[in-house]
Amino acid sequence: MIRPAQTPEQPPDWIAVDWGTTHLRAWAMGPAGPLAEAASDDGMGSLAPAGFEPALLRLVASWLDGPAEVVACGMVGSRQGWAEAPYRAVPCPPLGPPLVPAPARDPRLTVRLVPGLKQLRPPDVMRGEETQIAGFLAARPGFDGVLCLPGTHSKWVHLSAGEVVSFSTCMTGELFALLSEASVLRHSLTDGWDEAAFAEAVSDSLSRPERLAGALFGLRAGGLLGQSSGGAARARLSGLLIGAELAATRPYWLGQPVALVGAERLTAVYASALAAQGVTADRADARAMTLAGLSAARALATEAAR
Repeated sequence: MIRPAQTPEQPPDWIAVDWGTTHLRAWAMGPAGPLAEAASDDGMGSLAPAGFEPALLRLVASWLDGPAEVVACGMVGSRQGWAEAPYRAVPCPPLGPPLVPAPARDPRLTVRLVPGLKQLRPPDVMRGEETQIAGFLAARPGFDGVLCLPGTHSKWVHLSAGEVVSFSTCMTGELFALLSEASVLRHSLTDGWDEAAFAEAVSDSLSRPERLAGALFGLRAGGLLGQSSGGAARARLSGLLIGAELAATRPYWLGQPVALVGAERLTAVYASALAAQGVTADRADARAMTLAGLSAARALATEAAR
């Protein structure tokens, strides 16, 4: 699916791209921010290498009026992406030169990729989140604490003095998708939400994470015995998984300033879970942080080239 490109009122100064495994998003950027945007389902995971440049051109060709500078983050810089942008080791600032060039046949395109970050002990990696982190720090340069980026693979990131000190990844979103769509639990879940069931599940899983496997089957049993609705079961599944995530990442959020970057609905769910533990988390929009981070990456690369 392609969301048709909007037509900017003026040629863009450059093009910002967030290119993940499942989605491609692009923005025509002017001096004051985005002039237009477009998106498609042409994620890295669905394309062969020969398809990367055509997929981008399908979105941005109408914006091109001569040479165009493209700055891209996400899985586009992975080993299976357009070009590999090697990971930078933490502790380090979220962004750092050089950006990595990607080969383009269209002479109008100059494409550069943002490197991800790596942690050796315990082993962990990120691609794309480093750009959102940079965007957050551009808006909050004095922030010293923990940033949580919930999603398919949630990231908990310790920030200090403008650097990523360490981070931890939890596959919470992917586990929720697998369990709700491909396990026996799919028969017990429906649309809907029960906030009380969610809060109770967070508390149960946070206090006794070792019981998670049994608690998950309890969702199926509760449905069969008529003890819970499908909406309550969905909320409880989310609560159990987020509670286990909070238990695993307690050293990150306990006693620390915490901020959340992500989609509004998802950050609201995490904020609710944290509030029950006495943690009031700030919230920031993922789109805005991505654009701010890509702008910072471009500025850093421009400065390094002088």
